[in-house]
Amino acid sequence: MAVPIGNAFADARLDEATLTLALREHTLGAVPRYERLWAYYRNPQTPIGTARAGAHAAVSGTHATARRYHQAQECGLPPRITGDYGAFPGLALGLMDDRAHARREKVIENDIAWRLSSMVDFLLGKPVTIHSLARDAALRDALTRFLDQLFEHSGGIALLQDMALLGHVYGHVDLILRADGPALRALARSMKPQRAGNIDDPDTTADHRTLEEALSAAARLMRIEVVEPRRGVAILDPRDYREINSYAIQTITRAAGSPAPACDESTLSRLRSRLGWTPQQPERTPSSTTITEVISANAWHIYEDGVRVHESVPPMQGEIPVVHIQNIAQPFTYEGQGEVEPLIPLQDELNTRLSDRAARVTMQSFRMYLAKGIDGFANATVGPGQVWITDNPDASISEFGGDRACPGEESHIREIREAMDKASGVPPIAAGVVQARIGNLSSANALRITLMGVLSKTARKRVTYGRGISQLCRLALTALDATGIVGISDGDRAVRLTWPDPLPEDLRDQAFAAGIKQDLGVPDERLLAELGYQPTDPGVT
Repeated sequence: MAVPIGNAFADARLDEATLTLALREHTLGAVPRYERLWAYYRNPQTPIGTARAGAHAAVSGTHATARRYHQAQECGLPPRITGDYGAFPGLALGLMDDRAHARREKVIENDIAWRLSSMVDFLLGKPVTIHSLARDAALRDALTRFLDQLFEHSGGIALLQDMALLGHVYGHVDLILRADGPALRALARSMKPQRAGNIDDPDTTADHRTLEEALSAAARLMRIEVVEPRRGVAILDPRDYREINSYAIQTITRAAGSPAPACDESTLSRLRSRLGWTPQQPERTPSSTTITEVISANAWHIYEDGVRVHESVPPMQGEIPVVHIQNIAQPFTYEGQGEVEPLIPLQDELNTRLSDRAARVTMQSFRMYLAKGIDGFANATVGPGQVWITDNPDASISEFGGDRACPGEESHIREIREAMDKASGVPPIAAGVVQARIGNLSSANALRITLMGVLSKTARKRVTYGRGISQLCRLALTALDATGIVGISDGDRAVRLTWPDPLPEDLRDQAFAAGIKQDLGVPDERLLAELGYQPTDPGVT
């Protein structure tokens, strides 16, 4: 549905036709690819209906206890395993019976999920510390506490981990800063006029807010929100792909008055016949509502099914309140490099070989016997101590079957896993799986060498994610200055991020390093933050 945006976004060179085209291209082009990436990461289970499960059991010749769910990664298995030849069912003729196809076991081992979880743990498994770089000491401390309260109000470390997870899956993620401009300006008017950074003013009365109180209240009037790439559409500058002219967020919500799912018709009909009641057809109500947010540097509109229901101006002094983060920087394109897409072909090959091995083990793990010249052997019991007697001198019993070693199969599966290790940079030891062939990890340096791939990739990601977090902080400080809460110059809006070491460290080594830094003149507050303490913690002096 078209959104009549009018002339509110003329400064961003956005009109109704451009927005409609961008939303359509995103829905038809990008969203299916994003859904495929998420499906391969999450590998959700889709329940099979009772009727469908019964039909599946009837075709396969199995009982009603057949597996009643599908997994998303089954789409990458070949037809000889799934039995689904689509529009070419004749391809199965001469190869294998349809019933045999339905009996094939589908083995799915999701190697993508644990690798992405390990990457997120290495990047943001521990909280990152944000410090203001304002020149005035009192203002620097106040802004540092404000930024900490802002991120905690928005979700804290969970917000950052969600940001990192979406970035790893899709290759990029967008963050939006929602700020209540009128409430922030009203908060600024409630403060006593004072110069920037003057927190402890002896003339401040109870009728006015101090700067510390105002910043604490301002942190609750702002919120950082992660926008999933399936919902967010960036309209870029045609002359520079790095510049966002405007941004749209489209959400489809279920209406409260939509009809409930249908129940078992046979049960309802029997109940109605007993009561002699004929229900009236419920009034038709819209089943969903399309909510579209259109944001630029000077306008923020919200539409419901094309009708504008809200409009405001972002309090960021002409800056669009959206931050774009690439998972791994990719030149000349808006999207970054994700971690799921390169692993999909290897994941499909691994699932295929695991399914083939399961079928082989199933067929070969049972011993079978071929009896010749023994009457009634079909009804005989096979077990320890059993004796068969026959007068036929040519009688024989041949044993065949049983699982046999397949070195080529095991080697191929192992090589696929090693290829996934190299493609992702995450070895099994990153998830705590210690194998004998990694050697003797007797020191932290040996462990770092073993995890060199994931550590180097984590360092690259800290550049892109760190830049995005810094831009968010700058937008929040710009809003404080624009609304009049506190005057902050451009030079005082910079921040420093302190990233924790992803690997566990010895407490004695940390204390020894802190002592050396203290001798070099590093402030005590920074040393306490690196050690995981706050000056307000009990027992900290």
